[in-house]
Amino acid sequence: MRRADRLFEIVQRLRRARNPVSAEAIAEELQVSKRTIYRDIAVLIGQRVPIIGEPGIGYVLERGFDMPPLMLTPDELDAAMLGASWVASRGEPELARAAQNLIAKIEAVVPAALHSHILEPATSIAPVPVPPERIRAAMLREAIRTGRKITLEYEDNRGAVTRRIVWPILLGYRDSGRILAAWCETRSAFRYFRTDRILAADILAARIPERRATLRARWQIAMDDERERYLAAGK
Repeated sequence: MRRADRLFEIVQRLRRARNPVSAEAIAEELQVSKRTIYRDIAVLIGQRVPIIGEPGIGYVLERGFDMPPLMLTPDELDAAMLGASWVASRGEPELARAAQNLIAKIEAVVPAALHSHILEPATSIAPVPVPPERIRAAMLREAIRTGRKITLEYEDNRGAVTRRIVWPILLGYRDSGRILAAWCETRSAFRYFRTDRILAADILAARIPERRATLRARWQIAMDDERERYLAAGK
């Protein structure tokens, strides 16, 4: 656990408590040493977090303390707005709404001095036509998160329709549309499927028979090999 995350967890632990909490109890919960907790509490007190107490007795967080608002630099805020705006203009309806909600949440928590970065952003996204799709991209993302197989009816660039069972890996977003990267059981190989050419799709009850990280690592190796062959052929 990073120190910044640990400091946050200590504050949250003290916030939940009604009585003094010992360094030993916090250390056991966070799986670190008591000495680490003593140092972390000293850091928090140095940052003016109102913690009172002492070793051997316990610590309490004074009432009324709250975490500071989300602190972003102007460049970080511009980056967040640019990314959210891109998703809002190119994502499927569910993800586009989520991006718009994210922008609203950022506006609610950043200091007032930075509101202009949201209301009058310094960046913009050019609108592009997105090919219509017959399936819900949100369903594909759900299958990826839950590690389940998908059955597809897919139309290739010649108009031929095939039925495949695939192991979804990730959904790639581009200006011109979306592409599903997956292991295809029919071809016994990694394949890419344009989502606007997927005629129908269903999540199966069957789970992918390997860990998600392992499957993605195999896909990355295949991608790297394919890129090397492509570069070698161009020389």
